[in-house]
Amino acid sequence: MKTLLNIIWLVFGGLWLAIGYFVAGVICCLLIVTIPWGIASFRIASYTLWPFGRMVVDKPGGNSVFTLLGNVIWLFVAGIWIAIGHVVTAFAMAITIIGIPLAIANLKLIPVSLMPLGKQIVPTSTPFVTSYR
Repeated sequence: MKTLLNIIWLVFGGLWLAIGYFVAGVICCLLIVTIPWGIASFRIASYTLWPFGRMVVDKPGGNSVFTLLGNVIWLFVAGIWIAIGHVVTAFAMAITIIGIPLAIANLKLIPVSLMPLGKQIVPTSTPFVTSYR
């Protein structure tokens, strides 16, 4: 089931979202000062490419002052706008019955798009994980 959902996700928007995050990561890495956000953007791109069967958790030891400061900067510079984009596309996907799982996956991307630093992506045994740890 996870594979089928991931293929449908990939065809109906996941690929474009992943490309967007990848391009943002390249730009952030080119600007040298923003390399941590570039790495986080690559991590989000991989998650966006294949979201079902994986979830985002806090990194062990990833709650430092620098992580918090970096997340606050990201939140105001890009995070809010990306989250709004995910809400809008989730609403558009939820209009059809087949799009409801895709909308849930899109909403699942909001917390990591708001605060990407100090997070890691881990596999899970169920395609839908509603809790964000």
